[in-house]
Amino acid sequence: MERAISVLRVFLSGRPELRVSDVAKATGLGTSTASRLLATLETLEFVERDELSGLYRLGTAPITLGGVALNQNPVHREARQVAQDLAATLGLGVNVAIRRGDSMFYLLNFEGRLAPRSFVLTGQRKPLYATGIGKCLLLGLSAQERRELLPESSMQPFTPQTLTTHARLDEELAAVLGRGYAREVEELAFGRACVAAPIRDQAREVVAAISISGPLSAMDLAAREAELARTVIETADSISIGLGYVGPVHAFAASPA
Repeated sequence: MERAISVLRVFLSGRPELRVSDVAKATGLGTSTASRLLATLETLEFVERDELSGLYRLGTAPITLGGVALNQNPVHREARQVAQDLAATLGLGVNVAIRRGDSMFYLLNFEGRLAPRSFVLTGQRKPLYATGIGKCLLLGLSAQERRELLPESSMQPFTPQTLTTHARLDEELAAVLGRGYAREVEELAFGRACVAAPIRDQAREVVAAISISGPLSAMDLAAREAELARTVIETADSISIGLGYVGPVHAFAASPA
């Protein structure tokens, strides 16, 4: 099972089609072993083989499993329609993610007309320290837990704006906690910005976060930050209530920091 899963994981590298030799090299398996595993996975529809090129790509079975897993996730169930409606109303991207280890994991994303993407974010992982959603998810950890989870040696810069020390991250998270939302401006990618808010469950724990994102020009934080912050906080609170959260909702800060 571990060898078969290691074969499937090779397709996470971003290359849509692979040769048997590519899979063998990436997994450290022998070519004949890799070939047999791919053939078995093909019969189970986890991979499919192009008849002309002989290259393998992911099949339909992972899509089915992913859909079932998402439908069973309570955060996804509560957030899906709300996020879809919000993206359509604002014309911006709306994303919901949870924490998995030292990364954020996208449960869903919708793009509005002002923030189109050519790929799906659902299932992808991004760094916690360089994203608005990630900052919200880190609110559920103590300063010491954050340091153990994210050694500074692992906090590599993506742009000059990326927070790469815990001193700066602590300051930012204190601000996030005070105003009820996080902001990110070109910390993960140039030309992108977002505002995000934490989602809590019945136990008042941060279990997920939601963001409104898009190109800098579409977000226009200089003029719209207060409006977008209010919206993302209210949306996060609505989802939290659906999850059983009955604690105090965040009061919106009229003058964002």
